[in-house]
Amino acid sequence: MTELQPIHEDPHLLVLDKPAGLLCVPGRGEDKQDCLSARAQRQWPDARVVHRLDMATSGLVLMARSAQMQRLLGDAFAARQVRKGYEAIVDGLLPASPEWSLIDAPLAADWPRRPLQKIDPSGKPSQTRWRVKRLLPERRASHLWLEPLTGRSHQLRVHLLSIGHPILGDALYGSEEIRQRAPRLLLHAATLALHHPADGRALRFESPLPFA
Repeated sequence: MTELQPIHEDPHLLVLDKPAGLLCVPGRGEDKQDCLSARAQRQWPDARVVHRLDMATSGLVLMARSAQMQRLLGDAFAARQVRKGYEAIVDGLLPASPEWSLIDAPLAADWPRRPLQKIDPSGKPSQTRWRVKRLLPERRASHLWLEPLTGRSHQLRVHLLSIGHPILGDALYGSEEIRQRAPRLLLHAATLALHHPADGRALRFESPLPFA
């Protein structure tokens, strides 16, 4: 198996670039044991999970290299001190503006259809900022910058669906037509910014977009 090529590696943390289609952590069943964390632990036995991306989503994943660093990074995520930037290509043409727009819609598990999530007034507060990067009129689509202000499961996918602009290639939430318009979910974790818990220095990482 090809070794992982870290975006960043130091004695305290790792930043890896997860491909679409790879789990972040093991799932149920023998066929779901290959995942980013297992591969990372073969190269760095002290690697510990801090956060996750959906299997269908590609991009930057941060891992800790000690229990203490895992706690500190987990606390930083909980306190919204880690900024995550995504890019997505969605159905339809959205109004282009230099200003960020906000989707503020609480999310809850859709129990009859687990693991799907849904907008629910009694759910957990969930906020996503979005802005148009470029319009793609020939594809009836928009390329967006996204910034989740909270970290709910499937947040970006459900929030964009809720405003009528599902992410192309979304096999969980998209219609058959939406699924057929892309070979994969067109969602990528493109940037990650934080202060290093060990020394406080500002860190910012980028991952190039793997789709057009």
